[in-house]
Amino acid sequence: MTTMLRALFSATALLTLTGFASAETTITVATVNNGDMIRMQGLMDDFYAKYPDIKVEWVTLEENVLRQNITNDIATGGGQYDVMTIGTYEVPIWGKQGWLVSLNDLPANYDIDDLLPPIRAGLTVDGNLLASPFYGESSFLNYRTDLAEKAGITIPEAPTWDDIKAAAAAMHDPANGVYGICLRGKAGWGENTAFITTMANSYGARWFDENWKPQFDSPEWKATLTDYVELLTKYGPPGASNNGYNENLTLSLQGKCAMRMDATVSASALTDPKQSEFADKVGFALAPDAGKGKRANWLWAWSLAIPSSSQKQDAAKTFINWATNKDYLALVASKEGWAAAPPGTRTSLYANPEYAKLPFAKLTIDSINAADPSNPSAQPVPYVGVQYVAIPEYAGIGTSVGEIFSAALAGQKSVADALTEAQALTTDEMTSAGYIK
Repeated sequence: MTTMLRALFSATALLTLTGFASAETTITVATVNNGDMIRMQGLMDDFYAKYPDIKVEWVTLEENVLRQNITNDIATGGGQYDVMTIGTYEVPIWGKQGWLVSLNDLPANYDIDDLLPPIRAGLTVDGNLLASPFYGESSFLNYRTDLAEKAGITIPEAPTWDDIKAAAAAMHDPANGVYGICLRGKAGWGENTAFITTMANSYGARWFDENWKPQFDSPEWKATLTDYVELLTKYGPPGASNNGYNENLTLSLQGKCAMRMDATVSASALTDPKQSEFADKVGFALAPDAGKGKRANWLWAWSLAIPSSSQKQDAAKTFINWATNKDYLALVASKEGWAAAPPGTRTSLYANPEYAKLPFAKLTIDSINAADPSNPSAQPVPYVGVQYVAIPEYAGIGTSVGEIFSAALAGQKSVADALTEAQALTTDEMTSAGYIK
């Protein structure tokens, strides 16, 4: 053996012994501060045991802030993040721009065909899966069964809005810290505007007619916003205009919401005795309707995607496969039970007899399957999306409208003035964008 070869082998051995034989890759993952994502961060020992050469840095943000940060980063090609938590709204829009990396080459054990068809369809563009669902959801009603019994009322499994109004009035007991209903009031296209849009769908309202003319001046929108504001001002908690998903979930876990309408993903927390002392006193029902043929339920998936600007795409794909694989569901179940497994993404989860017997499992999958993004309202629409409108301009318009509606809820303007303002703003934006000629 030559002197040069001996030196080379010696150097290689030294590198191996000192742990520098394979370079460590650090990826940055941006995610929302919801409970399932926080749980994932607590399970990273499993990931590091399997992939010791990949380290993860977390950027965990409140929903509105996350959306703003990742949108700015991906639109400018900033490359700050290697994995982004994004939703069903962003995927088709960003995918058309070429901003997202295809996940079609994830390993065979990812089992892409196991994804629920409605969820997979919303994350696929031109045959490419561009985001992997971490959890999927629709929306439903949760309520305290003990309070309903005390008030002498029965909440149907498929309630109407009239049922909801009557139940909220019957169970409202602010003197004892219990409020008839908790609904999203915090401004944001994915916060209050998402909820109000589904409510509007069920009232027969729509964002735009077939010619993209805004419809906030319609009687259906007047009925929607009037009832929304009245429900929360009469029977909601104080400061309802500041409450979003997390705030209302916390109030429900504390037993302060007699009823709450929100994401189906929250069912696991509501039925967890470690999180709620009312876990054995919670009932579930479908989102309500107003006799128009549509319920106020949405369709959404928080998903993991890789921006094209990432320089660490292979490591990012490894992480996404781990976090959204069937094995991850089993990992969560082994630690905290099947109720804690991220819902709404895989057919196999709902075929699992242990999961299927949970009180919210069938309601969740039925609600997901019932949502129709192509026909969200009883009236025809030119757009796709249940709790949003799938056009690039919507994030800005929806947030501005949400601020107007939140101000109406806070008593800073009347319902009539809020709708007039929303109509004018949306008309201006859609005209500027070229939708209205």
